[in-house]
Amino acid sequence: MIITTSNNISGNEIGMVTGSYVASKVFYKDFFAKIRNFFGWEIKEYTDLLEDARKHAIKRLEENAEKMGATAVINVRITTAQTAVGAAEILVYGTAIREDKK
Repeated sequence: MIITTSNNISGNEIGMVTGSYVASKVFYKDFFAKIRNFFGWEIKEYTDLLEDARKHAIKRLEENAEKMGATAVINVRITTAQTAVGAAEILVYGTAIREDKK
């Protein structure tokens, strides 16, 4: 499966495809994150949490594209939103296409 931010690739457009994942903070990790924040350090607990969430969201995008019969997803974008206190959604979306066979 090709997943790219490119605006086009030869193929037939199928439609929009998404992948979403909601991640929440873990209490004990949040404690250490607050300490790192106080000292101005990288908040590794949140970096790791969001990296893991992005991987899950991209995997879901790929699975949903395959269900649609796509061989590629173009013009991929990633966005985040706070869905509740202590929780964030990672949304990945793009255009599913079926590549032309030559």
